[in-house]
This record gives sequence, structure tokens and C-alpha cells, in this order.
Amino acid sequence: MKPTDQLIHEHKIILMVMEAVERHVSQIGKGAKPDLETLSKVLDFFRAFIDRCHHAKEEKHLFPILSQRGVPVEGGPIGVMLHEHQEGRQHVKRFAEALEKLSRGDASAQRPLLESATGYAALLRSHIAKEDGVLFPLADRVLTPADQEKLAEAFEKLEAEEMGEGVHEKYHQLAHDLAASWQ
Repeated sequence: MKPTDQLIHEHKIILMVMEAVERHVSQIGKGAKPDLETLSKVLDFFRAFIDRCHHAKEEKHLFPILSQRGVPVEGGPIGVMLHEHQEGRQHVKRFAEALEKLSRGDASAQRPLLESATGYAALLRSHIAKEDGVLFPLADRVLTPADQEKLAEAFEKLEAEEMGEGVHEKYHQLAHDLAASWQ
């Protein structure tokens, strides 16, 4: 599997979680009680799987190699992706703040939670479409077989060292559990 194929697979897991989150926050918007325990797991997924794993693979490994191969950072697709990663981190920060307030009983935090979750989902859908449709095909054209091998090794090392044994699989399972439970 090419490194870009691995990232595309991770996108599918991310979208699975985001679809479940959107269903749950829609129900909250209609008066359902927020599932704070599961929303805490979702926050962990946002921080660990999306940011420390998926985005780290791109920012620490893929984007630098693409830059070395002539893909511009400023004014090009890498710059757009980096900007959107930062924008996503702001959504996650607001989501975390709202979740913390909700868990302390502050019902006024419900609206910010819903807005940050739906905003993040919309951002990720657009972001993933750009990566899958533009950036990753570009990467597959410009990266050498040696680059692909180097990336695959770097991705594996990042998962082992940054995430730990079995953690990646834990988040895949969470995605499937959410998809099944928040229908």
C-alpha cells in the first residue's frame, strides 16, 4: 500500500467518525441529551488520531518530501492544507472547551459544541476532498519509489513511537463503534 493509500484509508475512518458526530449533534440540537462520555472519546480521536497521527504524517513527512520535489508550500496546495490543519485545531479547541463546560453542567455550552462539531466536519469534508482529489494524486506523480518507501517507513515509525502499539487500531474500532451506535 502506498503512503497516500494509507492516508486515504485514514480519511475514510475520519469521515466515518464525523458522520456519526454529525448525527449525534443533530439529535442534541433536537433536544437529545449529549452523550458526554462518548463525546470525550471523540475529542480524544480528534486530538490523537486526526492530529497527532494523520496530520503529523502529512506535516512531518509527506509535505517536506513534496516540497523537496518542487511542490510549493506557499501559494500551493501544501500551504492550503497547513492552513486548514490550523483551522481544524481551532474547531477542536472550541469543541474541547464546550465539552468541558457541558461536563460541569453548563448547558449554555451546548450551542458552541454543536457549532464547533459541525464546523469541523464541514472543514474536514472539504479538506479531505482536496487531498484525495488533488494533493495525493500529485504526490503519487512526483514521488520516487524511494520516496514512497521512505514515507511508508516514516509513517510506520510515527505510529509506533507517537501513538503506541495497538492505538491506531483502537481508533479504527472507535470509528466503527460510533458508526453503529450513533445512527
